[in-house]
Amino acid sequence: MQSRSLRITAYTLCSAAGDGTAATLAALRERRSGLSKNDFGPAPIETWIGRVAGLEQQPLPAEFANWDCRNNRLAWRGLATDGFIEAAHEARARYGADRVAVVMGTSTSSIGASEEAYARLDPDGRYPADLRRPIIHTPHSLGDFVQHALGLTGISVTVATACSSSAKVFAQAERLIRTGLADAAIVGGVDSLCGSVLFGFNSLELVSAEQCRPFDVERRGINLGEAAGFALLEKQAPRGAWLLGYGESNDAHHMSTPHPEGLGARLALNDALKRADLRPEDIDYINLHGTASQKNDEVEAKIVADLFPTTTCASSTKGWTGHTLGAAGIVEAAISLIALEHELLPGTLNLRVPDLACGPQIQRDNVQRKARHALSFSFGFGGSNCVLVFGRDR
Repeated sequence: MQSRSLRITAYTLCSAAGDGTAATLAALRERRSGLSKNDFGPAPIETWIGRVAGLEQQPLPAEFANWDCRNNRLAWRGLATDGFIEAAHEARARYGADRVAVVMGTSTSSIGASEEAYARLDPDGRYPADLRRPIIHTPHSLGDFVQHALGLTGISVTVATACSSSAKVFAQAERLIRTGLADAAIVGGVDSLCGSVLFGFNSLELVSAEQCRPFDVERRGINLGEAAGFALLEKQAPRGAWLLGYGESNDAHHMSTPHPEGLGARLALNDALKRADLRPEDIDYINLHGTASQKNDEVEAKIVADLFPTTTCASSTKGWTGHTLGAAGIVEAAISLIALEHELLPGTLNLRVPDLACGPQIQRDNVQRKARHALSFSFGFGGSNCVLVFGRDR
C-alpha cells in the first residue's frame, strides 16, 4: 500500500464547458452547461452532446501533420491551454527528455479517422491516400503524438480501460516514479466524438434524448462529450496540489453494469483512503462518476450515503461537460483540483428531485467553502474502477 505523494505542478483541461481552467471555473460558477443538441455526423441521433467547437477548422501544425485527426487536434488544443506546453518543456529541461514519462488514457483513440477511411475507400478497397498514415489508426496514436509534440523520449504508455482510463494514468505514473523509471510524468487523456461511440451507446439504450440529470429520480441516461486534459506530476516540487493516493479494482461482474453493491468501487475507495492515510470524514468534496445512467447513479449514491458523513459535499459535473469517456478521469480530476484551489465545490446540474438512494452529501447547488481533500471517482465499463485522492497544503 506504500505510495509516494506527488505534486501536481501544472494541469489543464479543454471540454465543452471551456478551454482551460479559468473558462471551466467561470462555467461552474455561472452554472452554464456546455451541452448542446446533437449535430455530430451525417445522421445525428436524438440526444445532447458536449462538443468542443472548431476542431474541424484547426488542423495540427505542419510539423505534426502525420498525426492530424480529430482526437489529436483536441489533444493539441488541450496542451496549448494554461501554459501547459511551457511547463512540460521546463520539466524536460530539469529532468531530461528521457526521464519524463508520458501516460495517456483513451478509450477510442483516433478511431474516428479509421471510420472516415472506411467510408472513403478507393476503388481498390484501400484507405484514401490522405488517411494512409498508420499511426492514426492505432490505440497508441494519442500517446505517440503527445510524446513527439512535447519533445520527450522516455517511457510512453497508453491506458485503455474504458471510462477509468485517464484516472488510472495517475496510478501508473506514481508507480513509474516510485520505482525510479521516471523522475516526472505527463499524464492525461483525450477522447473525441465519433460515430462508433454515439451509435454504440445508443444501441445499448444508455443515451438520453434530453440533457442528462445525474442522480435525479427521472434520469434518462447519459450525454456523450469530448475533452482533453493533462497534468504534470513531480516528486520534488515546492508548489502545487498533491496526489495523495489512489485505489484500483475490477468488478468482473458485467460488461456494462456495475456490481449491485458496488463491491469493486468500495475496494478502490478503501485502498485510495489507505494510501492517503485519510478517513471518510477527512474528505471535503467528491467528484462522482455520476453518468445519469440508472444503475451507476443508484450504486454510487448508496456508497456515498453509507460511508461518508453529511458534511461531505459530493456531485457529478457531467451536466457541464457530458460523459467524456476515456477523458472523464482527467477532466474530473482537474475539476476537483479547481474546487480545492478556488474553494468552489460544484453542485449537480439538472438535478431536481434526488433519487431515493441519495444521501445529503449529493449537492444540487454549488457550495462556496474551503476544502483540503477531494476524491475523484471513475468507474468504467467491464467493472474497471479507480478512485483518486487530491489534497492541498493548509
